[in-house]
Amino acid sequence: MWLNPEEVLLKNALKLWLQERSNRYFVLQRRRGYGQEGGGGGGIAGLLVGTLDAVLDSTSKVAPFRILHQTPDSQVYWTIACGSSREEITAHWEWLEHNVMNTLSVFDSNEDITSFVHGKIRGLIAEEGKGSLIKEEDPERFREAHMKFEKCFGLAEQEKLVTYYSCSYWRGRVPCQGWLYLSTNFLSFYSFLLGAEIKLVISWDEISKLEKTSNVILTESIYVCSRGEDHYFSMFLHISETFLLMEQLALYAVRRLFDKETFEGDPVLHDPLQITKRGLESRAHSEQFNAFFRLPKEESLREVHECFLWVPFSHYNTLGKMCISENYICFASQDGSLCCIIIPLREVVAVEVTDPTSKAISIATKGKRAFRFSEVRDLEHLVPKLKNRCNAALSLQHSVSISPNPESVLDDYEGQPMANHKGNSKMVSTEALMTVFHPQDAENLDVKMLKEKMKEQSWNILFVECGHGVDMFRTRRTRDLIVRGIPEVLRGELWLLFSGAVNDMATNPGYYTELVEQSLGTCTLATDEIERDLRRSLPEHPAFQSDTGISALRRVLTAYAYRNPKIGYCQAMNILTSVLLLYAKEEEAFWLLVAVCERMLPDYFNRQIIGALVDQAVFEDLIRDHLPQLTEHMTDMTFFSSVSLSWFLTLFISVLPIESAVNVVDCFFYDGIKAILQLGLAVLDYNMDRLLTCKDDAEAVTVLNRFFDSVTNKDSPLPPAVQQASGVNETKCQYPKVDITDLIRESNEKYGEIRFEEVECMRRRNRLYVIQTLEVTTKQNVLRVVSQDVKISLGNLEELYEIFKKEHFLSCYWTVNSPALKHHDPSLPYLEQYRIDCQQFRVLYHLLSPWASCANRDSLALWTFRLLDENLDGLINFKEFASTLDIMYHGSFTHKLKLLFKLHIPPAFTEVESLSPSKGAQLSKEELIHLSQLNISSPGDSVDADVLKMSPEKGKGKVDIQAYLKQWQDELLKKEESIKDLPRMGQSQFIQFSKTLYNLFHGDPEEELLYRAIATVTSLLLRMEEVGRKLQSPTSPVKSTAPPVADNNAEDGNNLQEVQPTPQTDSLAFQSPSKASNEWSFAFEQILASLMNEPALVRFFEKPIDVRAKLEDAKASQLKARARV
Repeated sequence: MWLNPEEVLLKNALKLWLQERSNRYFVLQRRRGYGQEGGGGGGIAGLLVGTLDAVLDSTSKVAPFRILHQTPDSQVYWTIACGSSREEITAHWEWLEHNVMNTLSVFDSNEDITSFVHGKIRGLIAEEGKGSLIKEEDPERFREAHMKFEKCFGLAEQEKLVTYYSCSYWRGRVPCQGWLYLSTNFLSFYSFLLGAEIKLVISWDEISKLEKTSNVILTESIYVCSRGEDHYFSMFLHISETFLLMEQLALYAVRRLFDKETFEGDPVLHDPLQITKRGLESRAHSEQFNAFFRLPKEESLREVHECFLWVPFSHYNTLGKMCISENYICFASQDGSLCCIIIPLREVVAVEVTDPTSKAISIATKGKRAFRFSEVRDLEHLVPKLKNRCNAALSLQHSVSISPNPESVLDDYEGQPMANHKGNSKMVSTEALMTVFHPQDAENLDVKMLKEKMKEQSWNILFVECGHGVDMFRTRRTRDLIVRGIPEVLRGELWLLFSGAVNDMATNPGYYTELVEQSLGTCTLATDEIERDLRRSLPEHPAFQSDTGISALRRVLTAYAYRNPKIGYCQAMNILTSVLLLYAKEEEAFWLLVAVCERMLPDYFNRQIIGALVDQAVFEDLIRDHLPQLTEHMTDMTFFSSVSLSWFLTLFISVLPIESAVNVVDCFFYDGIKAILQLGLAVLDYNMDRLLTCKDDAEAVTVLNRFFDSVTNKDSPLPPAVQQASGVNETKCQYPKVDITDLIRESNEKYGEIRFEEVECMRRRNRLYVIQTLEVTTKQNVLRVVSQDVKISLGNLEELYEIFKKEHFLSCYWTVNSPALKHHDPSLPYLEQYRIDCQQFRVLYHLLSPWASCANRDSLALWTFRLLDENLDGLINFKEFASTLDIMYHGSFTHKLKLLFKLHIPPAFTEVESLSPSKGAQLSKEELIHLSQLNISSPGDSVDADVLKMSPEKGKGKVDIQAYLKQWQDELLKKEESIKDLPRMGQSQFIQFSKTLYNLFHGDPEEELLYRAIATVTSLLLRMEEVGRKLQSPTSPVKSTAPPVADNNAEDGNNLQEVQPTPQTDSLAFQSPSKASNEWSFAFEQILASLMNEPALVRFFEKPIDVRAKLEDAKASQLKARARV
């Protein structure tokens, strides 16, 4: 590798380098202890130098060879190249001799020579860098590290090194100093200390725990758990930065490989080769920024400035951070006041410098408000940037404003019936259902309505001081008012504001109306489920006992399912949307649903409810921290997960009376999931004494259900009829009444110290654990099913499953938009979740099959795959894969022979004619895929409908469960195939069958004996066929088309050539006749009976196979095998 010239004052410092070659201008040196011509390890000097190289960060650490540039009469040397091998450095040396040496003689001065060499080397580096993946700030140093990474671990060239760190890896209580390499798919560590070399390679997708920890020995370390093994890394210079990048890479891997739905909606990271350290850091900060301020996921954090914000109603400056993205200016204070603001650039009318001495700027908005920021660094550059972004936002707003007003467009739909729901739906609603079904009587105010008016007045006072709209100040007073409950008339507006849905709605005018129109009349699995659940959504409320409420609910859910087909519709969405429609207009309810499903509760409403499981794990961690008594009493923490699932999915709406549940939703839209976690802790704390006396889970569930029934909202203005329907009969309730306002206030007082950042950190940490737990469940279910049908031991079967799954992932690592990613679908039955194609199967066949040493192993792999791919979808699952290997490993002589026989007849067998002689028996990837997809039927025939039914997910927008049940029933009823059911083997197929047997025997200790046995069997079969033909037509003997038959008693090997099916005999003696009537064929019973008469053949096929050793070898070489591919 060429290096940017760097000055070296002492060419032989500390005797670490030995000179191997030299001339007038260059010196080639070798690091002591490396690469001696005569072998050897370099003794104690080599060990010391190797240890020094592994610990120190220097050029010498990277490469054992280097080339120095020198000029006569000068003591100054320049490093210009280094190499990890003698071949590499020799190539550089020879290039210098042929291309540079002759040119240097024309220069008169040493300065000119040095200048020319430096320019030449830099030109070579620039030429190499054109196609390089390295895009770091210090490319020279990073290139050296990348070279060391490639040399140490031998991964594929496409493996992108992101960054590297010096650290210690703990083996027991002994720290090993070395280098930690973080790449797109692996965490790798290398250390060399006094002859002890440590290499560690962990796939990100295998990590189940990743945490920052500290104990007595390790003050601060990073803990990694992979496949049940614990690893500790410490002594980082920047441990927080390292952990952030490790966390981002691990989460990227699990999103890409396990959580396809989430990943496909994230185009930023589709190309692994574009991942950089800076990009990952920027992404992490942007995600935290968007989550904290409830901004659209597309926003990217551009700048952060520490400054002061003038708070007019408190008359003081508060210190905090100004965060700027493409479309928003946000501020959050650093003191305890929790003062924050969000200013959309679409609302800004002016940005001015008000006081250059105090570095103050003023931002004026359309609401006639001005925000004053002072002590802003880099003021001169910031103001022009903000003005340009405001102008861009203004021009974009003008272009959007030409679209029709959503109100007027919604009016156009009034009176138009919804398709497929005639007479069931009248119009698109433009007002909240609560105003229709519970209008307030301003003249007759009872006590509750008076309290409601007092709440409204409190909020109006807050609006006067803090502003009214998206750019209002959010302070402690705001939270205090929310804890008391938002007034009915303001609830929809404030939900929209605090959730951030107001920004989505403002930037997408008319979107919902278009979506409603497009989704009209669609019929999918989601719409079927929506129709089924419509009448179950708050059935006690009058709004959903009428066509008005049901129709609005149908439109919102159907529109969202149309917008986001990856989620579609999930149970619990109907309950949440019902409550949203009570207090928000229909379009507002839609955008609130978008905010909840896509930002505030990510991955809650998908097939695996990963988000809810993650938050349940966070909840368990908080219970351990805050309620240790309960943790000690409950032997199994999964109780809390099972009982709290509905709390998270429905925001307590399904367990609390509606008048109390809406107060919980108020807090959720302001504080996010933190509010639900705090309330959950408060509920358990309130019932602590009762739960500690429970003897089993059922009794504990009863305690919690009775508690929820006792929760009331004494200030709720809802009509008594609705409250009674949603509550429980007071005579049945033995618990004292608990007011929801008091419960929420208590949750804030006791658990308010739980910070947003802490919750998000726990979410990221538990996401890895949850996904790996789901994967373990999948594996256990697959192994339970497959183990019943194979003789492979459970331990070996588990190892085989890991190798099978690993091959699936290895195919995804280094391919942009890999088709293998599409083969993983968590919504399918367990056996179908991981499937491999023909290319992946070939790699595994080479690693695992006892017949992989055969010369035509590619053809055997192809035919095996075609045999297993019964539904012709180009994919096979683990059960099919394991069943075939089970025959190869543990099958009887008959079963193994039957497998070989079936590989050489249709539908498995196909002529491999596309190979060029130079390629031998190897098939290219394109040839393999093409041949694996060849259909056996004639070109004019279409694929049978029954075949398509065997792949229920193929070509459909939804999973056909009935088809899967039918397929499962067919498999249960399928009887074992009889050898009499097998078709006869034709002439060309028998020739290839004989070739395969010949190739299988190559290299066997009894090779010569096996060759004679197969010659005898072939000769016998051909004679039997000839006799059979004569018996069939005794009056007119048929001219034999069989080749000359060998003498069975021949002792020499010459006669073997006469019957051995080689390419020569294939073209001469075994040529197919022109007429079909002259074709000869064999039944499986004939071949089996003939082969069983040869003891050598029986011994060969019944030879025991060490399956454990085979699996261990495959695991050790799998990564390198895929890297070569």
